[in-house]
Amino acid sequence: MPVDLPLSGVRVVEMSHMIMGPSCGMFLGFLGAEVIKVEPPEGDKTRNLTGMGAGFFPTFNRGKKSVTLDLKADEGRDTLKALLATADVFVENFRDISLAKMGFAPDKLRQAFPSLIVASCKGFLHGPYENRTAMDEVVQMMTGMAHMTGPTGRPLRIGSSANDIMGGLFGAFSVLAALIQRQRTREGAALRVGLFENCLLLVAQHMVQFDIEGTEAPPMPEREFSWPVYDIFKTAEGRPIFIGAVTEGQWAKLCDVLGLDQLLADARLQTRVDQIAARDWTLPIIEKAVAGRGYDDLLDAFEQTGIPFSPIARPKEMYDDPHVNREGGLFTSHYADKKDFRAPGLPIEMNGRPMVAENVDLPSVGQHTDEILGALLTKAV
Repeated sequence: MPVDLPLSGVRVVEMSHMIMGPSCGMFLGFLGAEVIKVEPPEGDKTRNLTGMGAGFFPTFNRGKKSVTLDLKADEGRDTLKALLATADVFVENFRDISLAKMGFAPDKLRQAFPSLIVASCKGFLHGPYENRTAMDEVVQMMTGMAHMTGPTGRPLRIGSSANDIMGGLFGAFSVLAALIQRQRTREGAALRVGLFENCLLLVAQHMVQFDIEGTEAPPMPEREFSWPVYDIFKTAEGRPIFIGAVTEGQWAKLCDVLGLDQLLADARLQTRVDQIAARDWTLPIIEKAVAGRGYDDLLDAFEQTGIPFSPIARPKEMYDDPHVNREGGLFTSHYADKKDFRAPGLPIEMNGRPMVAENVDLPSVGQHTDEILGALLTKAV
C-alpha cells in the first residue's frame, strides 16, 4: 500500500452488502486503508446479481481483501472478535436486532474494543422509523425526492443509487472525523449514518424554500426557470444538446454565436429578469438558430466562448469521453472469474495526482482468509 495515501496503516473490517456499506469501505480503501471484507462462506449475495445490479459488487468492492466466516457458528463469531481486536474501524449495515443477536451491537463492541470506530450504515437514525427496512427507492419516495424528479403524479427515482453512495460517503466522512478525534482522546466512537436522513438533506433546499417563502417548488420537469436559457435543443443533425445562458454576459455570447443580433438589440431583453420573462417567445427563435448549425461546430463555438453546454450522453458513452480517458480518469480492475472492467476512482486529486489505492482488483470469495486469519493465529502465539 502506498505510504503517501492518507489512511495508510488503518485497518477497516467491513461486514456489509449491496451499496451503502460497501461504498463506505471502498472510499476508505481508496484513501489508503486496508479493507477486509467479511463474507459468509458462500460469498456476498450481491456478487451474483444481474441486470442493473450487475455493477453493484464490482464497483463498490474494488481493492478489498475477502475473508469468509460463518457467523452462525461460535467459532466464526469468535474469529470475528479476534479480527476486530486488530482493527481501527468496523463498517456494518446489518439490522440492529440481527447484529445484537450475534453479539456485535455497537455498545458491546465499544466495551470490548474501546479504541474501535464502529460505522453503522442504516436506513434511519434513531427515532420512530429506526427499525424500518429502507432502500434507496424507499427513502426517495418518503422524502419527496421522487416527487421532485418526475412530473406531477409520476414520482420517479433518480437514475443511479445516489443516496446509497452518498450515504456511504457520509459514513467514510464520519470515520475520518472519528479517527481525528481518536488522536486526541484515544477513544473510538459509535457512528450511525441514515439513508433517509441523507436523502432528506438532498431535498433540504426545497424544504427551506417552503419554510421561507411559503411556496412549494414544482417538480424539476415543471420548474420555474431562474435562467434565460437552460434547455435542450437539437442541432442540424438532430442531435440533442443542452445549452445554458444564466447571466447577461452568457446571453450576449450565445446570441453572438447564433447570429441573433435582433435579440441583442431588443429593448425588451436588456436584463436577466427581462430575458427570463420572455422565454416563451425567445426560446423558439433560439431553437431555430441551433437547428441551423452543425453539432461539432456548435460544441467548438461554445467551448471557445465559455457558454455552459453538454452533449446528452449515456453512461456507456463515458468510456469514449476524452476527459474520462485522461490519466487517472479510469482504473482497470481484475474481476476474478469474470471480465476485467474499467471504473472511475475518487473525484479527488492530491498535489496534482489522482488519489487511488494501489490495488483496485476484486477479491474472489475468501481469497484472503488464510492470509488474514493465519496472521491472527501467529499473533496469538
